[in-house]
Amino acid sequence: MRDIAALDITAKIRDMCIDANQKLPDDIGSRIRACAGSEPWPQARDALGKLVENMDIARNEKMPVCQDTGLTCVFLELGQEIHITGGDLNEAVHEGVRRGYADGFLRKSVVADPLRRKNTGDNTPAVITVDIVPGDKLTITVAPKGFGSENMSRLIMLPPAAGEKGVKEFVIETVRLAGPNPCPPIVIGVGIGGTFDRVALLAKKALMRPIDRPNPDKYYAGMEAELLEKVNELGIGPQGFGGHTTALGLNIETHPTHIAGLPVAVNINCHVTRHVKVTL
Repeated sequence: MRDIAALDITAKIRDMCIDANQKLPDDIGSRIRACAGSEPWPQARDALGKLVENMDIARNEKMPVCQDTGLTCVFLELGQEIHITGGDLNEAVHEGVRRGYADGFLRKSVVADPLRRKNTGDNTPAVITVDIVPGDKLTITVAPKGFGSENMSRLIMLPPAAGEKGVKEFVIETVRLAGPNPCPPIVIGVGIGGTFDRVALLAKKALMRPIDRPNPDKYYAGMEAELLEKVNELGIGPQGFGGHTTALGLNIETHPTHIAGLPVAVNINCHVTRHVKVTL
């Protein structure tokens, strides 16, 4: 059994909240730069150039890359041989978010009740997902999620007969309906399978996989490539100005499901697809 202090988790998440909001992952940054260099449509190319400039300023000046610093999603892969000492794991996470958003001068965007809408003032509570895994390590992923893109996400319970064709049509329809609203170029996470609740989590986790790392299953890797091409053929383009760069990447994650169901979820993220991963 290995001990990890709750205070150490809090300190680490505090730093991760700040880093995630100031620095885009390398795979996202590299794809934006590549698209800015290859986009033929002048307005789209100009918009992508401004995104590159904004990204560089945020990293160099230690400023948020987007004014919407998100609702903080925290994914924990908790080794079953770990013992958390000196406090509660969930509260350690919330306190880390609380400190990170205060110390990093990050916008607080969380309301305590979905209808009465009073801001909590510290961007807590975070949305915490815990997976119990073998070993004595704790892997933390902090992913602030802006809601301009989150609001464009959709879930459907398809009949199995809809098959691959139905899944593809739903993904394309979701992006088309979103149009310029999620601040494209976007990153698309697709979940297929599981249950109503699990498929949404699959789509969210799909956004955590680097967009330059295809699905290890060649069948789904091919579907990712095909859907990304079709999405970019929609011509929505950066900020809705047209062009070939509606999406930077598209990842699919799957899970076994019931013989009577075919759940599909599409979680859309703007180009600010922020996530930082650390293992303790």
